[in-house]
Amino acid sequence: MRAVVQRVRYAKVEVEGEIVGEIGCGLVVLVGVGEDDAEEDAEYLATKICGLRVFEDDRGKMNLSLKEVGGGVLAVSQFTLYGDCRKGRRPGFDKAAGPEKAERLYNSVVGRLKQMEVPVAEGRFQEKMLVELANDGPVTILLDSKKQF
Repeated sequence: MRAVVQRVRYAKVEVEGEIVGEIGCGLVVLVGVGEDDAEEDAEYLATKICGLRVFEDDRGKMNLSLKEVGGGVLAVSQFTLYGDCRKGRRPGFDKAAGPEKAERLYNSVVGRLKQMEVPVAEGRFQEKMLVELANDGPVTILLDSKKQF
């Protein structure tokens, strides 16, 4: 599984003009599921997200986790994280999981974060969404459960 994690001051996601998810301080997490992913990948991603020390302490050092600052997560499923642009100009998505598997593992990440007592807002799976955020820093981190980067 892959994730793009952005530290934000606020974020919201809209579907057809309706706000379906919104957070204040926290992390926007764009989640992509690959064809070879399993529950272990979802567990890895949720644990990593919860423990990332990307929030500043009183000395201005990135030393605090999401839970330590009382932040939330805005989770958005995004299969395009598996887009392969190495050939041509149009991305190929052969390595992305199919919708059923992707939704199950995306929901597993969200469920695990909630079990860790992290407030989670969400977009809607397989919907066209408008995501608005204020990236704080900016801080953007890439995660990959297969540790390819």
